[in-house]
Order: sequence, then C-alpha cells, then structure tokens
Amino acid sequence: MNTTNKELQNWVDQVAKLTNPTAVHWCDGSNQEYQNFIAQMLESGDLLKLNHETFPNCYLHRSDQTDVARVEHLTFICTSKQEDAGPNNNWMDPDEAHSKLDNLFKDCMSGRTMYVIPYCLGPIDSVYSRCGVEITDSPYVVANMFLMTRMGTKALQRIETENKFVKGMHSIGDLNPEKRFIMHFPEELTIRSIGSGYGGNALLGKKCHALRIASWQALKEKWLAEHMLIVEIENPEGDKFYIAAAFPSACGKTNLAMLIPPDTYPGWKVRTIGDDIAWLHMDNSGRFWAINPEAGYFGVVPGTNQDTNQNAYETLKRDAIYTNVGITDNNEPWWEGKLEGNPTKDWKGDDYSSDSNQDCAHPNSRFTVSAKNNPGYSELADSPSGVPICAIIFGGRRSELAPLVYEAKDWNHGVLVGASVGSETTAAAAGDVGIVRRDPMAMKPFCGYNFADYWRHWLSFSEQSQNLPKIFHVNWFRKNDQGFLWPGFGENLRVLDWIIQRCQNKIDAKETPIGYVPIKGDIDTSGLDIADENLDALFTIDPDQWLAEMNEIKEYFNEFGERLPKQLLNEHAKVVDALSKK
Repeated sequence: MNTTNKELQNWVDQVAKLTNPTAVHWCDGSNQEYQNFIAQMLESGDLLKLNHETFPNCYLHRSDQTDVARVEHLTFICTSKQEDAGPNNNWMDPDEAHSKLDNLFKDCMSGRTMYVIPYCLGPIDSVYSRCGVEITDSPYVVANMFLMTRMGTKALQRIETENKFVKGMHSIGDLNPEKRFIMHFPEELTIRSIGSGYGGNALLGKKCHALRIASWQALKEKWLAEHMLIVEIENPEGDKFYIAAAFPSACGKTNLAMLIPPDTYPGWKVRTIGDDIAWLHMDNSGRFWAINPEAGYFGVVPGTNQDTNQNAYETLKRDAIYTNVGITDNNEPWWEGKLEGNPTKDWKGDDYSSDSNQDCAHPNSRFTVSAKNNPGYSELADSPSGVPICAIIFGGRRSELAPLVYEAKDWNHGVLVGASVGSETTAAAAGDVGIVRRDPMAMKPFCGYNFADYWRHWLSFSEQSQNLPKIFHVNWFRKNDQGFLWPGFGENLRVLDWIIQRCQNKIDAKETPIGYVPIKGDIDTSGLDIADENLDALFTIDPDQWLAEMNEIKEYFNEFGERLPKQLLNEHAKVVDALSKK
C-alpha cells in the first residue's frame, strides 16, 4: 500500500487493473523527481532542450498535430438528470459514459507506467483549498502538474487527513480524435479523460477540476469557483486593494493580471495573485476572500513580448515548458509577436521561412511555468486566508456598445451584467469576425452545471451579506473609424484607480440606465493623447443600441426555460424600462 487512505488505494488498484500498466509510480512532487521526468522525456524525444544560455532550463514539447487545444464538443458533464447540466453543456448519461470509457481505458496503459499525482489546489494549509488525485500515463502531464499545482507528499498527507479528494483519471490512449473524450461526473467528484495529451484536456487539475468540478462543489458548499484573475493594486500611500476580473479570450486578461503601472502613475505597484482562476469564499462578516487555486501559469504565448506584457515575457524566459512554438536559428523558442530571433523551424518541426503565409508557432501554443517566476508575483498568493476582494470586474470586446467602464447599481444588477457578457469574435477565432458571442462571467466553457442554477447561486449572496464587492464592467476595445479610442495596457490602471475610488466611496458617478459611469474628469487622462470627442465617445450610451442588446440578452436567457431565476428577469426588466424612458 502506498497510502494509508483505503479509498484512494482501492481506486488506484481498480484503475491499474483496468488499464494494465507495466508499473505504478506514486509522485512525491520533489524537484529531483521533476528533473528525472525532464531527463526521461529528453531521452525519449518528448522534450527538446532549448538554448540554456538565454532560456535556462526551458524545453519544447510538440504535441500530436490533431491535439492542440481544448475540445469543447468532446467535453461532457455527466449528471443523472440532463437538466442539471443545462443547455450550456454537452450531457451524457453517467452509466453510458462510464461504459464507453471503460472500453477505451481497458489495457490502455499496457507497456506504460501509471503515475499517481496527489495535488492540492490552493495553499496546502488553507481551509479554502481542495485536493485531488490525477492518474495518468503521460510524463508530460506530470511535469506540467508539478509546475501548475502543489503536488506530492504534502498534498497526499492532507488527503489522508481529510479523506476528501477529486478523482481524475487520464490516458493519452492512442491519440485518436475519434476516441477522445473529457468527461466530468460532478455527483461523483470524478473526471475521466482519454485520447488527448493537450493541457486543458490532460492537466485535470486545471479547467476540469478547478472550474467544472469546483463550480459544482461551490454550489453545494456556498462559495464561487470562477474564471477570474486576482490582482493586487497598491497606491502611493501604501493602501492595497484586491480585484477579481473575468474576461473571455482575447480581452486582455493576462495583461491586466500582470499590469505594469505607466510612468504617469509614480508610486503605484501592481502584483499578481492569479492570472486565470479564483475561488471566492465568504467570511463571517459577509466579505469575499479569494485564493488562486493554481501555483503556475499555462499561458498562450503568441503576442507576448517586452512591449505588450513585460512581466509575462520575463516570467517565461527560464524554467518553462513550451508547447508547439517554433525554434530560431540559435535554438530559442519563437512565436508570432516575439520581437527578436530568426525562426527556422515551425511548431511541427518543419523548416520555416519568414516568407511563408503559415504561422510558425501554433496560435494556441503555450508556456507552463511556476507563478513565482513572475517579477510581479505577490507572496499573498500563498496566504492561507486569501485576499479580501473589493471589486469584481467583467469585460468583453465591444467596438461600439459598452462604455469604457460602468458600475452596476447593486449586486443583483451586477449578476445581470456578468450573465450578459458578450464579446466580439476576432481573427484568432474560427468563423466570422465581429460576431457577438455570449460568455456569461467568461464561464461558458467551464461551468460544470446549468447556467440558470449558477446565476441563482450568484444572486443568493445578496440575501446573505451587505458587504459584497462592487461589480463593474470594462471595455478596452471601443473604436471609431481611426481605431481604438483607449490606449489600453498599462494605462488601464487609470480605470482601476476610478474603480478603487468608487469602492472607497470617495467620488460620485453619473447614473444611467445601464449603471453608473464616471463624471467627466474623474478618470485621470493627463498625458494621454485623446481628443475630447473621443473621450466623450468612450462614455456614450446609445439607448437604441442598448435596447437591441437587451432584446438579444433576453433571447439568450430564454434558452434556460423555467429554471431561469425570476430575479434575473426582474433586473433585466428594470434596465429595459429605464432605457425606454430615454
């Protein structure tokens, strides 16, 4: 027996009997073990060593070319009742799913080692943290889980003490897309994934556990598991403020998490608590405290450079695993947006010419790295108590509709704002450009149950507390014929400054049908080259456009039928009524 926990040992034995591995290895999470896995993968060719002078301890992994991203159409929520999964998820009957998977998992680890990875999401000694165990036959997964979670002996000790853990079973199988499934069983606190070696499909501690299963746990245990960054902002007086923010892809989430204050904001400091996931728990006073369940970053690398995100660029220059990037003539990693280097091999390993019309790095190429590499890392990311959240921000990419920033009128209105999040598609996404896609709370691919129940859960907190965070919406992407009206990047601190002042009740705001917007002059624009008419346009609210938007939102809500909370419809009706009077 490798653990004193009988339930865990019995499960590991059952998986071994089904998958028939050559050996079973229990991971201890030590640095020596990590280095052994790196050496093993270098020998097998699963990893390639990069330039160790300029990118020390960095390696390249090339995934199977059919296995380069999350596969939402093959991702299922398996609940006993289909309506509990909701129209926002693919559903399969649990018995049918287990039967299908048992056939695929049978003898799939023959000739391979089965790795058992105990891990903790969140600080080891935090009451807010949750544990899991991932079984896998992929050394690449083990190495990534070492960077992304607190894994190994200490996590196992906590599991043995608590006797609570999420079961995650993974095999790369034969990488056949026809035999690829990512199945979640919330009622069993179980994940089963086969046929993919890609991060979000294979690192089961990430989206699968930390969002899909955790969101179900949060519903039952009255907390929130969210697709949010957590950022610490310190003003020149030394006051610190903690903000959680949710954005769909291509909306500047990582840039905000790692924001560098502009020169016009001397004395301000910004530190990263988390870049992707936040777990929010309410204390006895009704205040939300947040932890980042992850210990590392699994980031999209194209577009990252010294100009767009200096902290992210510095973070990934050492001790990182790259996936599906190109290589330069001096063996450095290369991706679109990198400012230096001569790429000679593409992400497939083929010869590359800059004259080619093809991408050198895959558009979804990634880096995995410890969060402690970040120059802006906050030590409070390891705090067992988490950090107190003063504001929650939602955002999307809207070229016309949404103002630069507005504040919800109260918590319930803020839930409507979050539930209504829409973002325009970009050239990076398949399909037409500029189409608005609904992505409530940026959780569309990640909520492990019916969105209607999820919104009801959010609304329930207003009945429990008078100390909830203020809720805001931002839009960095307002445009006119000449381009973007707002400079973005570090200058977004000017908007965060206004948000913080609103949280402190230091300044007033102008009430509009959709929420509170800044009074002219209350957002510091000194030193910015923005014409007055463009500044006005950033805060223009067109009632006709917004009425059309609210009609589209209502149509979207109607997809959820009788389960949709009446309170959400009431909030929607209030906004429509106010717009109609304009």
